[in-house]
Amino acid sequence: MGTTTPPRTLAEALRARGDESLAGLLRARPDLLNPVPNDITQLATRAGTRASVVRALEHLDRFALQTAEALAVAPDPAPYDTLLSLLTGDGLDDGEQRDDVGAAVTAALPGALATLREQALVWGEDDRLRLVRTARELLAPSPQHPSPTGLGPTVAEATAGMSPGRLQEILAATGLPATHDPVSAVAALSALFTDRTRMAELLDTAPAEALSVLDRLVWGPPYGEVTPNPTPPVKWLRDRGLLLPVSTRTVVLPREAALHLRAGRAHRVPEPVPPAVAAAAERDPRAVDRAAAGQAFMALSTIEELLKLWDGGGPTILRAGGLSVRELKRAATALDVTEPVAAFWIELAYGAGLLASDGETDERYAPTPASDEWLDLSAEDRWTHLATAWLAATRTPGLVGGQDAKGRALSALGPELDRSAAPDVRRRVLALFAELPPGTAPEAGTLLRRLRWERPSRGSAPTAEGTDLRSRLALWTLNEAELLGITGRGALAAPARALLEEDEETAAARLAPLLPEPLDHVLLQADLTAVAPGPLERPLADTLSVLADVESKGGATVYRFTPGSVRRALDAGQAAADLHAFLAAHSRTPVPQPLSYLIDDVARRHGHLRIGAASAYVRCDDEAVLNEILADRRSAGLRLRRLAPTVLAAQSDPGSLLEALRNMGYAPAAESAEGDVLITRAGARRTPPRTPPAPVPEGPPAPDDTLLGAAVRAIRAGDTAATVARKEPPEGTTGSTPSGALPRTTPAETLATVQAAAMTGSTVWIGYVNADGAASQRVIAPVRVEGGFVTAYDHTADEVRTYPLHRITGVAELAEEGEG
Repeated sequence: MGTTTPPRTLAEALRARGDESLAGLLRARPDLLNPVPNDITQLATRAGTRASVVRALEHLDRFALQTAEALAVAPDPAPYDTLLSLLTGDGLDDGEQRDDVGAAVTAALPGALATLREQALVWGEDDRLRLVRTARELLAPSPQHPSPTGLGPTVAEATAGMSPGRLQEILAATGLPATHDPVSAVAALSALFTDRTRMAELLDTAPAEALSVLDRLVWGPPYGEVTPNPTPPVKWLRDRGLLLPVSTRTVVLPREAALHLRAGRAHRVPEPVPPAVAAAAERDPRAVDRAAAGQAFMALSTIEELLKLWDGGGPTILRAGGLSVRELKRAATALDVTEPVAAFWIELAYGAGLLASDGETDERYAPTPASDEWLDLSAEDRWTHLATAWLAATRTPGLVGGQDAKGRALSALGPELDRSAAPDVRRRVLALFAELPPGTAPEAGTLLRRLRWERPSRGSAPTAEGTDLRSRLALWTLNEAELLGITGRGALAAPARALLEEDEETAAARLAPLLPEPLDHVLLQADLTAVAPGPLERPLADTLSVLADVESKGGATVYRFTPGSVRRALDAGQAAADLHAFLAAHSRTPVPQPLSYLIDDVARRHGHLRIGAASAYVRCDDEAVLNEILADRRSAGLRLRRLAPTVLAAQSDPGSLLEALRNMGYAPAAESAEGDVLITRAGARRTPPRTPPAPVPEGPPAPDDTLLGAAVRAIRAGDTAATVARKEPPEGTTGSTPSGALPRTTPAETLATVQAAAMTGSTVWIGYVNADGAASQRVIAPVRVEGGFVTAYDHTADEVRTYPLHRITGVAELAEEGEG
């Protein structure tokens, strides 16, 4: 009484924590909150489950994980000095370098241990450190799961089941006196292997070949195969217990012997300090910002071109979902990029909610209504929208073209592309960029080493996508950030820095002055081309993209006018006079005569032929034109026949007939059932309103402070109800119950007790069964008892509640302080 006793269990250690410390545990391991534990005991039990411990270990940095691995091979419990020795070694080798590492480990170990304690992976005072049992099972060595340290089992574990006679033979071979029982024999052998002086003397007598065998096993794996008749060096080691049998053909180097050979170190190279990210190049920050802005502008142009490409309805969706390889190639050709880059742009537009499935019977991808709203935004706001969507997306375009776990190809916009770690990796990569001075490009190798230190792989089994997905995500992030204009010339740009550290408005304001001003004019040339010396205003760009074909891109865009492009503009409802006026208004050079002739010539022939539905027919006032079509061999597949001097009927549909006659050099126009010319308008196909794909979270979401505070209060209240001492009723009364069971009292005794508690303002302990039949224990302070109900402050729920008396199984008074 009056002294602080060390905790005996993890639950007791958690119970001794403050509210802030419990909130820190729940913040670091949010999976423990779903659902909120009833009390501290349930929290401790959940924190020790395999799935939760595995997740916690996966979120440790390398040195914290090395600390946990060292505790897994240390005695249980282990003093702080023993743990420190396992991480630093005994200083018998490596000289000054070991001293430097030892100083770094000594300085970093308290922080690593604090992290493990905060996450409830380690508990106990410094003189009795305990790794939770599940973590020890995961990290301790076994034949099925070798330890990450490369150490084998202890002498006691490796000799379990060995005959007493064999143990005495090993003692005799090592020069130790015989003992009377196996336990003392194992203890004597363990003491020899842990005694640095005597162990060194024993190894001095070993053959050189035997020492070579030990060198191959010392850093792991510690297991080796032997023949029924081993070589003399192996026999020498086996006779002295330096190799102990695991099976008839397998031996193991015991942990104590390996630690001696390692100079006491659990790891070959402790890594207490995160590796620094080296600079690959230092550039002028203004040049970096200009390069990033240029790439951001190209990104916007590419997304706009993709939306325009699929404006009238994009490619069909595969039965299994996603784009076919042929459609991806077609999009890559149209965008003038490689297929992996095309997959990135397509996935980015999809993730930003600009593309989606139209949901029709013949399901296709098409722009969404949100794409029209996006196009109306300023260039800088369009970029921040894309960049924000990219940062949060879990879909991973880099996987396109690979295979899933079942060997099926992964397609763009298809399923199985979500990787929940992607947003965390992207933000962490850019955060490391931001830690460098402005204009500094990091060296990729050192950046990857830093990421591996912060979240090391625990040696998971190989998968279809490799064992180190985070490194692959980081490399993809570097490429994608450059494409999107997040970085320029390998360094983080100022707009992206603002997006990470401030908000979207600030990022847009930083980008706006760097983007080129859109132009309202082009330069028409005599060779039927137009040169746009920079980005064009949207109405001009939209109209010109219909009237002409893009011939080349770059600093200036070259458009070429052709009969087909002019006919496309006429099909969209433009008249020849409108086209002449448009070019005259937006050209800084006179409209070339060949271009005027081209427009007039196509317009004169446009609509001279009319296509309608019969299956299809051709109508023309000029009989000579119809005669010419009938005489042309290329029209044989259309199966035309004359219905009247000015009408031909065809067996093909109107669309095919239109296309065929255009390929033959004519300029037909489609007409309605009333005989009016049908005008084809761009941008007519849109999906129904769609929401962007939701990111797949990596585990439970991080709880906010309000939820953490409420959870801690609920756990504390539940723990009070579960652990509060109560006064036992006199022996033989109806209230006598086994320890831990709900109290049982008669209705009259229950009523009398709660009435007395309400009058005196005291607190009682009750058993309660709710309407669903679930039983629970509660600590309440009755306030009012009337009408068959008791109104009380419930310490378990931390609120005032009303309980029907008939649902209370029994009541017991709480013990006075000092009782029990």
